[in-house]
Amino acid sequence: MLEIETFDNRAGGNVVYKALAHPLAAEAIARLYAGLEGPVALYDPEGLAAPLCAMYPDLPGPLSLFVHDVAAVGRTHAGLTARPITDLPGSGARAVLVAAFDAGRICARITPLLPPGASLRSLDEAKLPPALLTNGARYLDRLNFATNFAFFRDAGGLSTRLVSANYWAGYGAGPVRLWLRLFDADGAALASWEQALPKGAGGFSIDSREVRARFGLPEFTGQLFLHAVGAAGHDVVKYALDTYAADGGPNPGASLSCTHDANAWPSDRYAGLPAPRDDERVVLWLQNSHAVPIPAGAVALDRMGAERPVALDRAVGPFATVALDVAALLPDLRWPAQIELRAGRHVVRPRYEVTRAGRTRIAHVNVERADLRPDPAIPALPPALGRGFLLPFPVLDPAAFRTLVQPTPMALSQADLPVRLDLFDAAGALVGQRFLGRLARDHGLALDLDTIPGLRAGHAELVYDFRDGGGADGWLHALFRWEHRASGHVAESSFGAHVFNTVMTWRDEPQSYSGPPPGLSTRLFLRLGSPGWRSFAVLIYPASAPAALPWAARSATALVLHDAAGTPIGEAKLAIPCGGSALVRPEAAFGAAALAAAGADGYVLVRDTTCRLFGYHGLMAGTPGDGDGDGDANAGANLEAGGFSLDHMFGF
Repeated sequence: MLEIETFDNRAGGNVVYKALAHPLAAEAIARLYAGLEGPVALYDPEGLAAPLCAMYPDLPGPLSLFVHDVAAVGRTHAGLTARPITDLPGSGARAVLVAAFDAGRICARITPLLPPGASLRSLDEAKLPPALLTNGARYLDRLNFATNFAFFRDAGGLSTRLVSANYWAGYGAGPVRLWLRLFDADGAALASWEQALPKGAGGFSIDSREVRARFGLPEFTGQLFLHAVGAAGHDVVKYALDTYAADGGPNPGASLSCTHDANAWPSDRYAGLPAPRDDERVVLWLQNSHAVPIPAGAVALDRMGAERPVALDRAVGPFATVALDVAALLPDLRWPAQIELRAGRHVVRPRYEVTRAGRTRIAHVNVERADLRPDPAIPALPPALGRGFLLPFPVLDPAAFRTLVQPTPMALSQADLPVRLDLFDAAGALVGQRFLGRLARDHGLALDLDTIPGLRAGHAELVYDFRDGGGADGWLHALFRWEHRASGHVAESSFGAHVFNTVMTWRDEPQSYSGPPPGLSTRLFLRLGSPGWRSFAVLIYPASAPAALPWAARSATALVLHDAAGTPIGEAKLAIPCGGSALVRPEAAFGAAALAAAGADGYVLVRDTTCRLFGYHGLMAGTPGDGDGDGDANAGANLEAGGFSLDHMFGF
């Protein structure tokens, strides 16, 4: 495992990690190392030596480590035993490297201790150029590293389109631009460029076909690094990523899928990777997020709960992309078995791609938490919190779609999952329940909702159910599949549970996009479709609150249409029953003329100040539907056989 700290659940991404992992920092550190003459003394005043040596291990030797904290003397950091900085004068070092940014005062303090003739260097030589800094006064400001990766491909008739908005403008940001670098499968930089974002909260897109044409590139499959300069409020680049067929074939909708933005930090393990059916091929896109190679044997796959990992016997180069057929490591494993990825903190949340009968779909795995333990307080939550943690997901029109759900362990300590499924129609009426049991970590359950009597369009929720005992940590996740019965096209997504719409709070639940709990408002981003595709969303109004303490009977939801500059140009109202759902189609809500005025980079902001909605968005091929604007969940029957996508929405 790469010895780096990448995520703090209290503070978000680790700024030191993001500062060291930036591709331009990697180039600068390589130049810095090339200018060092050994022996090298590494002075570690701020605890950066371990991640520096883990991510950039090629420091010239012999190497020695020095600290000024008496308590740290004698400890091992980065494989070196720390010595007191007072030993530096007699160390014989030819170069002293201060492992710190903004190190001017630190360097001045230790200059009298330098060995004769030794040079003094610091990580200030590895800083990003000033033009790429949001806060030039403090380098390790989290807003200087509003970064992320995206799977990016334009090959084999498949293209990708990244869509988002300049939501930083809503937090008071001035001009915002993106610095972008595209890597190919071998990790080589194909192109670097900048893209200015709209001055207001306007939408933007980056299409692989346009990038390929702009730079005269051959076909590529790799990753796109994004760095937002001038950000405010958020230090993560959020986006929706569409994968679509662009080969001009007779059925371009045969390959259409959408995935959420990646987490901006790598994890030791990931879960939610499905094993293939007999007629499927599942490829894990393994993308190295760092400038140091992934050693052979450092990445492994295992059946969830089996504890018999099978390692990848090849190395993966810096920033390289490998298509790993899961059957190559686990040849006998079949759906509904689940696979755990042991990634050793080398990769940002990977994507996987499923191919069946000439159709492809792409989705993402999720971070498997190592810091959680079963919490005895969750089974004993007070009645005022009602059903507590809920994991909502859409049930599209069952006449046209088959819906499947598979609970997925998402923490190393999860030995069992005591869960129940509650099924609601679009009006919020409870129409069915199914206790799924106290599922073992290695369970093979994938529930087909066709087996539940009374199934109808609306939504379902997974909830904890302790009738047979079991533990819970609040990190309840599941994989959802929607299969179009006529065409065989499939979309899938995965997400985790939260507490929704209760005035009582428990720790950080119900969560809010900003401010303390309870999170009782909604800001969701719904992109518009590009030519040939039309967007839609399923908005769900889940309520943990008990029947004796109901939340608002209906939502007061505004659908606000924005053009590409971020200017609101239309609004539609929507009232969703508590516990219910609605299918939203922008062309039905606003009409074709308004959508044309909004443009391909326009979007709909789903806004509600009375309740917290949860949503899933997608694209559909074919005709726009009945156009009645009623948001009827049964309108799922209008999705065409050419293809559709569906994934959970993001907010800001």
